[in-house]
Amino acid sequence: MENQRHERGWDALMQINGPAAERLFEELADIAPDLGRWVVEFAFGDVVSRPGLDPRTRELVTVAALTAQGQWPAELRAHIAGALNVGCTPQEVVEVILQMAVYAGFPAAINGIRAAKEVFAARDSKT
Repeated sequence: MENQRHERGWDALMQINGPAAERLFEELADIAPDLGRWVVEFAFGDVVSRPGLDPRTRELVTVAALTAQGQWPAELRAHIAGALNVGCTPQEVVEVILQMAVYAGFPAAINGIRAAKEVFAARDSKT
């Protein structure tokens, strides 16, 4: 059962975050490998892999939540990239962030737009 959770979680994580996720696990390996395992097995294997929402919707919801919290810029950038990886358009990401201005405030939305701009620019420079 644990192996199934791990495999399911790893597959979902690679679909969404790919090499960025691998870097995270390298960072955690020598100090907190269990944290990496929890991310794979619980967050991605149990929650993200649930039926009911497609990966695009899950990533847009995650972008909204991280934008609203306004305190996790690295994770926000990772999930903006993840949203693009699973087929969201830059405009969809921007619209979700703009929606947060109403519910989380303009500073949160402005910070979210800044993060999106960074991710979009980094992607554009690779093409």
